[in-house]
Amino acid sequence: MRTPAILSVLGEDRVGIVASVSRVLAESQANIEDIRQSIIGGIFSMTMLVTVDEETTPFDQMQKSLAQISEELGLQITLQREDVFRYMHRI
Repeated sequence: MRTPAILSVLGEDRVGIVASVSRVLAESQANIEDIRQSIIGGIFSMTMLVTVDEETTPFDQMQKSLAQISEELGLQITLQREDVFRYMHRI
């Protein structure tokens, strides 16, 4: 089962953020469909549209892996299923 999801990252800019997040995604066989990032006043912000292959890595396991990177780097990382994200942010 392939699940579209929104991944957001926010925190103080530092070397290796994109590499660390991308490594977790690659190890989990997730695909990056689209990516946007910016740095404003030293604050790093990144949003990705990814496809999670839940047959390889269950969604909750990917969230745990990203939580570990989040703690190691002192970032806020959130992974939500796209349908849940869209429902929560509708007007």
